[in-house]
Amino acid sequence: QEGDRIIQRTAQLLSESLSGNEVLARTGGDEFSILLPSTSGAVAHETMLKIQNYINEYNKKLAVDNYKINLALGYGTKENDDVEFSSVFKVAEDHMYKRKMLERNSSHSSIISSITATMIAKSQETEEHAERIKKLAQMVGKKIKLTQEQIDDLALLATLHDIGKVGIDEKILNKPGRLTEEEWVEMKKHPEIGYRIAMASPELMSIAEYILCHHERWDGTGYPRGLKGQQIPLLSRIIAITDAYDAMISDRPYRKAMTKVEAISEIRANAGTQFDPDCANFFVNLMLHDKDFND
Repeated sequence: QEGDRIIQRTAQLLSESLSGNEVLARTGGDEFSILLPSTSGAVAHETMLKIQNYINEYNKKLAVDNYKINLALGYGTKENDDVEFSSVFKVAEDHMYKRKMLERNSSHSSIISSITATMIAKSQETEEHAERIKKLAQMVGKKIKLTQEQIDDLALLATLHDIGKVGIDEKILNKPGRLTEEEWVEMKKHPEIGYRIAMASPELMSIAEYILCHHERWDGTGYPRGLKGQQIPLLSRIIAITDAYDAMISDRPYRKAMTKVEAISEIRANAGTQFDPDCANFFVNLMLHDKDFND
């Protein structure tokens, strides 16, 4: 009975948060769908945030956590008449699951937390490193006007791009000196291991290919497939730059951290070989001239 009351209250809050032109319907036991006629993806995103804020304000007024409403939201846009509604619904559902993975209080985010904890325990990587890459990648994504779905994928990728390291020997991960040829062969397996892990989880499938490609190089000398230039997915190219930058400005057992100026110079020097030249130059300009990147 209490569950029914919460569902009824959720329906009421959803209705209150909408402007009146939308169509609200309950489509499952605890699932609701909202139709937004003649609405762009940008407006749908704003509507989603408005609903989330409305629910958050409601939850703040409650003294008992058990009665708080925990919503996962996603949206899809029918761009033209040829697109089936079922496809739009699938996009919205996938977007919702991705957002669930990114929310700290979501049960789905426990998957990320447990995997991240395992990675941190096995290697020298830190949670702060992952958070910094995530923040940098999201800021770059917004500046180059990626869609919200792509930015959410970037955030997930920033956190889990090295997920495959859970399958690499700790002695190799934490070796302070140069790796032997055999050890390097083993280390190079982590993108493929990460790809297989992501493909085994419906919530992570959307970033599996990006995980596989995050060590590819613009000149084709990267691994595991030796992809070149535009063959490398854009999100993998962005993560390659933000990951490298943060690694350079962080202390390692075998070297001291570079200054930000030195790291930026290194990114610039490797534009067109290791990194996508356009992405690298864009990143360098943001780091040097955009106040959002200099806080």
